[in-house]
Amino acid sequence: MREEALQALLPHRGRMLLLSRVVAWNLEEGLLSAEYEVARGGLFFDEVLGGMPAWAGFELMAQSTSALSGLRRRAAGESPLFGFILSVSELVLHVPLLRGTVHIEVAEDTVVDNVFVFRCSLFAEGKVAVVAKLTIMETADFSVVRDK
Repeated sequence: MREEALQALLPHRGRMLLLSRVVAWNLEEGLLSAEYEVARGGLFFDEVLGGMPAWAGFELMAQSTSALSGLRRRAAGESPLFGFILSVSELVLHVPLLRGTVHIEVAEDTVVDNVFVFRCSLFAEGKVAVVAKLTIMETADFSVVRDK
């Protein structure tokens, strides 16, 4: 699944879209694999360092969880929901910088109502680059996070 199809699942556009493609998914097991091509002009690309700081990898993970949710909701005949990061925990950076093709793996761990916990990993140059646990809340009502 490439960028055009991703736009039906994610609200992100332009430089904010941090997935190049979805490689595979399993809705029953709550698994998704995606990739991102780190390149100049990307949202988090640092010209001085020549890559993307590894700490920003949590956003690649978050967008991958959103793609999984969007695929699940589309399969059920529903529209994708907004997802909001409630927490990033157990973040471990094995590298300081991401370059080239980054492979993203997300696995649904726990679900309580509209709150999802995912175990996530990024791989770069064939090695584990970043791991984290993300807690995401989904909602159809954007006003729950909007300043009133």
